[in-house]
Amino acid sequence: MDSAEYERRIAARFATFDQDGNKYISREDFSTAAAALCKEFGVTARSDKGQALYIGAEAFWQGMAGIADRDGDQRITQGEFVGGAVKRLRDNPGRFAEIARPFLHAAIDMADSDGDGAVAPGEVQRALKALGVPEELAAATAAGLDGDGDGKVVEQEIVQAFAEYFTVPE
Repeated sequence: MDSAEYERRIAARFATFDQDGNKYISREDFSTAAAALCKEFGVTARSDKGQALYIGAEAFWQGMAGIADRDGDQRITQGEFVGGAVKRLRDNPGRFAEIARPFLHAAIDMADSDGDGAVAPGEVQRALKALGVPEELAAATAAGLDGDGDGKVVEQEIVQAFAEYFTVPE
């Protein structure tokens, strides 16, 4: 795949992070995502799980800003997002996985209704829908993460899929 096609695909993923649709990604978008997950799973922001999620969201924001916020204005434009992905992540999806991991770990912990360290595809679907993913896509994505069909999705599967989606062409 040539660079132009890769950049086009990465640009299409920008909207996933721009929770409020204001054409840039900011710390507030990560807080909005955390609030949506807390609401969906009935967790208060001041609870241990809520605090872990907000701390994870802040860590994710800081990591992403470090990669993409080239002008230091605490906002990531689509151009900065694409540039950061092309220059710093295209050949290293593991780096993106590591900046996302604290947030994803906390989200999984929040959605893990039985406390076994894994989430059911239905719980993944709920989380994705809370984050604004259309229902049909959320259902298909959640089902696809349960590759062995055991009804459980573990953190590593989610982190890897998340990194691949945002850094590697489909």
